[in-house]
Amino acid sequence: MRRRRAWRTSTQELWQRFWEALRPLDPYRSVKAALGALVIVSVIITTLLVFMAIASATELRVITVFSIIASLLVTQFVANSLTAPLGEMTDVTRSMAHGDYSRRVRSGRRDEFGDLANAFNRMAADLEAVDTHRKELVANVSHELRTPIAALRAVLENVVDGVSEPDPETMRTALKQCERLGRLVEQLLDLSRLDNGVVPLHTRRFEVWPYLSGVLKEANMSRGASTLAGSGTHTRTDVHLHLDVSPPELTAHADAERLHQVVANLIDNAIKHSPRHGRVTVHARRGEGPGSLELEVQDEGPGIPESERYRVFERFNRGGPGTSGPGTDGGTGLGLAIARWAVDLHGGRIGVAESPRGCRIRVTLPGLESSRN
Repeated sequence: MRRRRAWRTSTQELWQRFWEALRPLDPYRSVKAALGALVIVSVIITTLLVFMAIASATELRVITVFSIIASLLVTQFVANSLTAPLGEMTDVTRSMAHGDYSRRVRSGRRDEFGDLANAFNRMAADLEAVDTHRKELVANVSHELRTPIAALRAVLENVVDGVSEPDPETMRTALKQCERLGRLVEQLLDLSRLDNGVVPLHTRRFEVWPYLSGVLKEANMSRGASTLAGSGTHTRTDVHLHLDVSPPELTAHADAERLHQVVANLIDNAIKHSPRHGRVTVHARRGEGPGSLELEVQDEGPGIPESERYRVFERFNRGGPGTSGPGTDGGTGLGLAIARWAVDLHGGRIGVAESPRGCRIRVTLPGLESSRN
């Protein structure tokens, strides 16, 4: 029994090697070979019919008619097998023209049409990725423009309703939001290069305490603005924000605008998942290198399960059932993804750190080292 199995295996291997040697002549691996086989089969059929006519004394015109019919049948069979992928590609192309990029062409063939089908499927996958990127781009734009627009609208509505006077301080606040909105619009022009990581960083040295104080002040303004502007952001006004910078004269070297995206999104996420009358603390410490910075945003919410920590920075991830809270409104699931992108652009690290209570997200920026690189 074993000898028979061994003999069968060796025979199959020899046959496979022989078939591979004839690969250029395999009609299933080459369209040229298939057309050549079609011509050979037609000639053989015609020759056999001629010999039959000579042996049976049949008229030549009858043999000619039968030869033409047989050749047409063989040609039709081969043509259908060769052109079937083209018809399928036409149907898929029409679906793609209507916005459906999920369809693919069957690529089981081994000839040139099989190679064309594989290339076509790769193209369809690339187009689907571009369409997904376009939708993410629109979501990113709306997410980033929402906060300054809501804050600016709140300031102007307070002035119109007489809640606050149009004094220089109020106008400076409105002007600051307009300037930030303008900077965001300019940065959106570079979104086509974000995923390639070629957006330039405008790094500079700045004092951490006044910088983070301004970010927290804007966060408080956005919380009050959400109710008036109806922008869809959180309306939590019962959460207390606290800033802890050590030492107080700490300085850092980074892109202030990109870092603003990181801190603002982390604070917004922490507020949403905080309990009633909770507390969100922003810690800032000196890092290991010159100009480096370590930031931590700590809340008192339910925290993030360890099994979900690797997914919280993915786009459109809105957390699992264990990440709900009084201020949770679902959101767009882009805040932490944007924060990760900005940190990666600095050459830093961002992740969920261990915490006995709530969620702690730690950000490490390398400072001057990333500028040299």
